[in-house]
Amino acid sequence: MTETSDSLDRSLDATLDWLWAGDPLADTAVAEKARLLLLDTLGCAIAGLRQPELAALAAGMGRSDPGGVRWPGLAAALSPMAAASVLAIAACWDEACEGLARAHGRPGLHALPPALALGLAQDRTLGDVLRALVRGYEIGGRLGAALRIKPGMHVDGTWGLIGASVATGALLGGRDTARAALNAAACQVPQGLYRPVRAGTTARNTYVGHAAATAIYLAQAVAAGVTAPMGAVGDWWRIALGGEGEPPALIAPGEWLVLQGYLKLYAAVQHVHYGARAAADWHRRFGGATQRIEALELAIYPEAITYCGNRAPAAVIQAQFSLSYGVAHALRHGDLGIDAFTPTAIADPETRRLEALVQLMPEEMLAKDGVRRGAHLTVSAVAGAETIGVTQIPGGPGQPLTTEEARGKFLRYTAPQLGEGAAVALADRILGAGLSDQMRAVVG
Repeated sequence: MTETSDSLDRSLDATLDWLWAGDPLADTAVAEKARLLLLDTLGCAIAGLRQPELAALAAGMGRSDPGGVRWPGLAAALSPMAAASVLAIAACWDEACEGLARAHGRPGLHALPPALALGLAQDRTLGDVLRALVRGYEIGGRLGAALRIKPGMHVDGTWGLIGASVATGALLGGRDTARAALNAAACQVPQGLYRPVRAGTTARNTYVGHAAATAIYLAQAVAAGVTAPMGAVGDWWRIALGGEGEPPALIAPGEWLVLQGYLKLYAAVQHVHYGARAAADWHRRFGGATQRIEALELAIYPEAITYCGNRAPAAVIQAQFSLSYGVAHALRHGDLGIDAFTPTAIADPETRRLEALVQLMPEEMLAKDGVRRGAHLTVSAVAGAETIGVTQIPGGPGQPLTTEEARGKFLRYTAPQLGEGAAVALADRILGAGLSDQMRAVVG
C-alpha cells in the first residue's frame, strides 16, 4: 500500500467512525435536511418520468428486470437495481436536483436512489433510509471536495459511486459493510465524459443511474463475502486523475456537509442560477420589456464558464448547461423552471436574440469555504445600463429553501403527473412521517 493510499484511508476511517459513533439523525437539522433531500429528489424523479425516453426505459426494465419496488409515478414495479437506476436518471433529467458546491457535484443524487430502492425492497423504515443517505452523502461530498476530476470529464458517476456504495452498505450491514463496499467501488470508479453535454445528447444522464445500480451490486457482493483491498481511493486519485504526491486532505469529521448542500429553486445546472437570478430580478424591476435591450454582459466565476459556456443551444441538455440561455430566458419570463427547457422555449425568437447578445466575462469572486460563486449582469438598453449583482441564490447555504418552499416546488413538479390531491398527500407523508414508519407506507 502506498503512502498516498494510507493517508486517504486514515481519513476515510476517521469519517466512518464519526458517522457510526452515534445516530446522524439525532441532530434535528441533519434529520430535517435529509427529509427535504428525499422530498426534492423524489419530486424531481417523478417529474422526469414524464419524458417519453424515461417512460420507455422504465417500461423496458419492468419487462426485463421486474421486482417489487415502486413509487408514485412509476408504472412498472422493478428490481432494486433497476429502480435505483431509473430513479437516479429521472431525478437528474431536468437538472433541478440537489448539489454541494464544495464537492462540485451531487452527493445526494448518488446516495438516495440506491438507499430508497433498497429501503423499499427490504421494507425498512424512513429513519433507516435517511441515515444511509446522510452517511453516503458525507463520504461522497468529502471525496468530491478533495479529488477534483480532470478537464473534459463529468463529475457524475465518479466519486458519487463511492458515496452511493457507502449508503447501500449502511443498509445491508452497517459500518464494516459500508467500508468494504467503499473499497470495492474505489477499484472500479468510472470516468464520465463531458462530451455528451456539448453534443446535446443525454447519455450523461445515465452516469448516475449506472452508479446507483452498481452501488447495490457492490454492497450485496461484499455482504456475501466478496473482498476488496484497502488503498484503492488513493490509487484511483493517482492513476485515473493524475495526482502526485500527498493527496488533498478530506474535510475533517464533525462538519455536516449535508447542511451545506443546496436545493434548487430553478432548473438547470447551479452555475446557471446566478445569472438567471440577476436576470429574473431585472425582469421584476422592468416588467420584462426585453425588446429594448441592446447588449448584455455576464461577469461570473470562471468555473461556470468552463462547464456552462455553451452558446446558441439547440438541445435541452445544452440549454441546461448554458449561462447565456439561462440569462435570456429569465429576462423574458422572470423564471427558469422545467418549462424553460423544451424545444419550443429554446427556439423562441426573442430568447435567441437575447442569448446571442450575452457576453461572458470571467471574474474571480470572493471566496467562502473555498468556493467562489456569484455574478454581475449588466443590461444595456436605450435608456441606459443597469448592473445587478448576485452572491446568494435561493436554495444555497446562505439562503436555504424553507420547508414550505421545498414543498411548493415538489407540488409544482409532481402534480401534473400524480394529480394535485395525490401530490399533496405524498408530500405530507414524507414531511410528517415518523422515523420509525415503514418506507413503503411513506412513499405509498
